[in-house]
Amino acid sequence: MEERLVQSVTEASDSPLTERQRDVLDAALGLLVEAGDTLTMTSVARRASCSKETLYKWFGDRDGLLTATVQWQASKVRGIPAKRDGLDLISLTSGLERFASDWLRVLSGKISVALNRIAVSHAGSDKRDLGAIVLENGPFAMARRLMPLLEVGREAGLLAFDNTEEAFRTFFGLVVRDVQIRLLLGDRFELTDVAIDGEARRATQQFFALYGAYTNGAG
Repeated sequence: MEERLVQSVTEASDSPLTERQRDVLDAALGLLVEAGDTLTMTSVARRASCSKETLYKWFGDRDGLLTATVQWQASKVRGIPAKRDGLDLISLTSGLERFASDWLRVLSGKISVALNRIAVSHAGSDKRDLGAIVLENGPFAMARRLMPLLEVGREAGLLAFDNTEEAFRTFFGLVVRDVQIRLLLGDRFELTDVAIDGEARRATQQFFALYGAYTNGAG
């Protein structure tokens, strides 16, 4: 199961996006919020002031554009280098808190809420499965970026767990809780930066209470 989760992640392009490409993807995100799944290559080209030929050259087709758009949104959660050298309890805690904070900010933003609503509406339909794109480049991408750090933390004697995927899913649950479902169902509560940072600290503390090596009497 753990291997399946890792292999399900769609790899982003090795080539970094240019500033112009980022502008185009931001335009696409804005249109998704405004118009939902009626987004077309023509509407993106018009909004971004570029040609459709350029869009097809960069992204291939509409599905490629949607995938790149979701990946661009997910990239706003900063990665954490999974390096054994210099990793201690303080740096691991700080890294997990930052990751959780970024994750909540992205997840609770209107763009992610709009993307997830569209993805849910495609489930079980004949439409191109945006849900699969969001799943592969959202939760699965977060797993791919965080699980190596959890494993390094275990190797360093800071964490104790048997299954990396299970540990990640626990962290996912502690961070996200009911926030995503409430937002998808229209709850208009707002998470301030202070509240998000507090939630990130709480989730990280609870994660260490469950998987901290010293908490569990290991090391």
